[in-house]
Amino acid sequence: MTVQAPRPQQVVTPRPGLWHVLKDYMMTTDHKKIGNLYIGTSILGFAIAGILAVLIRLQLAVPDNTFLVGNTYNQVLTVHAALMIFFFLIPIGLFGFGNWFLPLQLGVRDVALPRVNTFAVWLFIFSLILVVLGLANGGAPGVGWTFYYPLSVDANQTGVSVLMVALTLNGIASLLGSANFAATVVNMRAPGMSLWKMPIFAWSIFATSMLQLISLGGLTAAALVTYLELKLGLSMFNPGIGGVPVMFQQFFWFYSHPAVYVMLLPYLGIGAEIASTMARKPLFGYRVMVYSILGIVLVSLLVWVHHMFAVGLPEAWQIAFMIATLIVAVPTGVKIFNLIGTLWGGRIIMKSPTYWLVGFIFNFLIGGITGVSLGMIPFDYQVTMSYYVVAHFHNVMMFGTAFLAMGGIYYWWPKMTGRFLSEKLGLAHFWLFMIGSWLTFLPQYILGLLGMPRRYYTYPAGNFAWTELNFLSTLGALTLLAGGIVWVWNMVQSVRAPATASANPWGGFTLEWTADSPPKPYNFAHEFPKSFPTERPLYDWEQSGETLTPVDPKTIHLPQDSIWPFITAVGLLLMGYGLSFGWFTNYTPADGLKPFFGASPGHVLASIILYLSIPVFLVGLFKWAGTREYAVPVAHHHLTKYDNGFMGMAWFIISEVGLFGVLIAGYVYLRVIGAAEPPALRPNIWLAALNTLILVTSSFVIHRAEQDNHHGKLTRFRLGLFITLVLGALFMLLQVYEFSLFGVESDWKQNLWQACFFIIVGLHGLHILIGGTGVALPYYQAMTGKMDKYNHGSITPASLYWHLVDVVWLLIVAIFYAW
Repeated sequence: MTVQAPRPQQVVTPRPGLWHVLKDYMMTTDHKKIGNLYIGTSILGFAIAGILAVLIRLQLAVPDNTFLVGNTYNQVLTVHAALMIFFFLIPIGLFGFGNWFLPLQLGVRDVALPRVNTFAVWLFIFSLILVVLGLANGGAPGVGWTFYYPLSVDANQTGVSVLMVALTLNGIASLLGSANFAATVVNMRAPGMSLWKMPIFAWSIFATSMLQLISLGGLTAAALVTYLELKLGLSMFNPGIGGVPVMFQQFFWFYSHPAVYVMLLPYLGIGAEIASTMARKPLFGYRVMVYSILGIVLVSLLVWVHHMFAVGLPEAWQIAFMIATLIVAVPTGVKIFNLIGTLWGGRIIMKSPTYWLVGFIFNFLIGGITGVSLGMIPFDYQVTMSYYVVAHFHNVMMFGTAFLAMGGIYYWWPKMTGRFLSEKLGLAHFWLFMIGSWLTFLPQYILGLLGMPRRYYTYPAGNFAWTELNFLSTLGALTLLAGGIVWVWNMVQSVRAPATASANPWGGFTLEWTADSPPKPYNFAHEFPKSFPTERPLYDWEQSGETLTPVDPKTIHLPQDSIWPFITAVGLLLMGYGLSFGWFTNYTPADGLKPFFGASPGHVLASIILYLSIPVFLVGLFKWAGTREYAVPVAHHHLTKYDNGFMGMAWFIISEVGLFGVLIAGYVYLRVIGAAEPPALRPNIWLAALNTLILVTSSFVIHRAEQDNHHGKLTRFRLGLFITLVLGALFMLLQVYEFSLFGVESDWKQNLWQACFFIIVGLHGLHILIGGTGVALPYYQAMTGKMDKYNHGSITPASLYWHLVDVVWLLIVAIFYAW
């Protein structure tokens, strides 16, 4: 008789429930899960925006259609564009793939500031939720994604306030994420990896983060001034008091043209990774590609006026910006040559990622050429505000940039999930998108040349070829919809299958391919050699015989998960709702101040939520500060002498300089042309001098306190922080007194100088409150014993931010009080 050994009992791990998964994602500091949140939310935004695009095309399929008419069409158009740009193309490339693969490619376990990362992703998600809430509270804005002045402050428009607040919250999240990435690149690469040995995707994320930090102040300034005119009547654009409406466009396009490259550079990095891996050869012209990326960052900041050639700017301005527009095509073209050169002569693996890459090169080349044509002033005059511009933009973004977003998903999906996407469905997806894109947008080029204007919800029958071309364009949109359905089905089918992908299924050369598929929470259970001869370390180490050194996962310590960054973001969501649909009082620019409960129930409810949001935000923030990042003492890995908090804040400050720089430049222009003349009675210089003395003193005090902390003089350290807070509070009291006095003397709705004063000086006052809260955090940490040699608290970034606030005040004194 044969005796069979008992079979080992298989342990079946139950699948976690929905609440368990949701709670995990609310608390996580794992950059990969945060990347999942960005990618998932971006795909949702893409799906909603895509459906809205199909509705637009159905309306325009035939002449004199009544499917979507009037402001309903404008609302659909606005939400479509805003979601595509701010909730798909920008976040999925920079923050979705960036969060997933920047730490992995740098050989580190997470980003520099993991809990800031958690806060940023939920703030991004909540900004989208705020837009959706706006749909249920009066409807979406019908002002276009550019929300041009004065249409955005028209009393007949709804939803503009919520869009301004949502874009501001989204912008804060974007800036925090960008500063986090920049700090990670500078401070946290694997030992031995120099900047010039980073993968090209890491370079693209680094460059895009810098571009975001420098330029986003333009969009924030445009949204802020628009919002303040809606809520308080404060304006820099109102021509009735001497403002310049075109200045809005200067603010807006200062960011929104560089935003095109924010939507492009991460994908160029993805394309380079796909090309090198799939062609089985090194990147062609690595250093030239890096210089091209940095060149794009520089020149893209100098081309925004080409969106405004037709508004009547001086010829010298137009010619200068035309030349800059032509110049920016050079590094962009170099990048395309690099991709082609990488593929040339390679043993190309023709899989889905390769198809998306080749499709991008072809499509983007056409889009780029049409962009150069729009940079030519006489041609731009003829086609501006026509469907030619619509076709060009979508040529570059939808069937250019978005093709590499798809390529990145097909390329990295095995690493992210441990599963392959179906090649058959992937190719069906690709060809539906390729055919659908050309069928949608090629007719629009011709329509633009035939004179069809953009943003019109209908057109008459009888215009030559308009009917036929619009019908073809609608068929293309339906083809794209079919491609999107195939894509979603492909992903759903993939995650249902078992994980079978190896660590390096494509045979890649960068560090992420040494991690498991999908990676463990700690990313790597090994240490890397210290030598990085090129940006392809796996190939180099194989040639030299270098090996990976195993590490016991039990010795790896990761940051603690925490619910408090999520709660802090919830506080800002509630605050955003209150600011969108209510206010601190029942004040409107038209009717002035009325009894609080005399407002509509919706306004009263939103205002109460606004007040309640403040303690929610502060409790979340202080609980966050009071929770140590690591459960055990951990020595932090820095490549520089500065800690991650200092490095993150140093990069973030660039964005603050950009915001104040844009607003102050606008004011100086208005003052120089004589539009913003100071009133006879303006704030006293003696009060400004006293406030200057207070702030400068506080800077010295907090610097001394920081030094005391470094030398272990904790009592003096705590006293210094307390004195700083007292001086900051005294400054705010004097500022409130000055505002109250000056606000009574004249009407800011009738005086441009006073409006500029309240906007810029008031924004500085808000930064004093933010900076004071930042100083209160290390004071709280010091008083509760949360700071030691392993846990430095937030004193360094708080001190750095406080110095920035003081420097900005010195500039404000010079231009408003002394000039």
